[in-house]
Amino acid sequence: MRYKLVIFDLDGTLLDTIDDLKEAVNHVMSLRGFPTFTREEVMAMVGHGARNLMRKALPDGHKDDDMVDAAYNDFKAYYITHIDTYTKPFSGIQDLLTKLDQEGVLLAVASNKFQEGTEHLIKEFFTETPFVAVLGGRPNYPLKPDPEIVTEVLRKAGVEKEDAVMVGDSDTDMETAANGGITGIAVNWGYRNMSSIENLKVANSIEELKQILLS
Repeated sequence: MRYKLVIFDLDGTLLDTIDDLKEAVNHVMSLRGFPTFTREEVMAMVGHGARNLMRKALPDGHKDDDMVDAAYNDFKAYYITHIDTYTKPFSGIQDLLTKLDQEGVLLAVASNKFQEGTEHLIKEFFTETPFVAVLGGRPNYPLKPDPEIVTEVLRKAGVEKEDAVMVGDSDTDMETAANGGITGIAVNWGYRNMSSIENLKVANSIEELKQILLS
C-alpha cells in the first residue's frame, strides 16, 4: 500500500540520542550522589518521556512526586543545553525523508520527548524536511501510547487513518498506532529489538523501510 502520511517517532527512529540522554541522566544522579547508568541501561529506560525516565532512574525510596519533579527539572535544564553533543541521525535517514518528500508523502514527528527538545532537534538536523507536524510531550497532553497525538497529526495533515502509518522503534509506538487506528511499522535499528513480537511488520534496514513505504 502507498501511504499518504508517515508519522515518525524521534529517539531511536530518526535520531540516535541515547548518549546525550545518558549524560543528562547521569548528571542528575551525580548531583544527588546516586548511582549512574551505562548506555545500555539508559536505553532500556527511555521511551515514555523524561519525567518517567527520572522516576525509573531514581533509587527506591526516592521516587515520590517531589523528588521526580526536582530531578526532571534538573534533567531538562542540563539536557536542553547539551542536547546535540553526541546526537546524530541514523545513517540513511535524511535520504529516506528526502525520497518520501519527493514522492509526495507527507511527513510528521510524534515523540514523547518534551516539545522544546523535539523542535530543537528537528530544526537542527532536518532543516530541509517539510514536516506537517512536529509534536512532542506537552503540558496537559497525554504521552504515547495514548492516540491523541495521532489524531492531532491526522487533523493537521488532512489525511484519513487508512492512509497513514506510524514508524517507530518500540512497543509504545506500535501501541500508539494501534490505539490511533493506523498501521504501525517497527524498525530494528533503534533501542528495542522488535523482531520477537508476533504479527508485526518490521523493517530491518532503512532501505527495507523505504520499499515498504513506497510500494
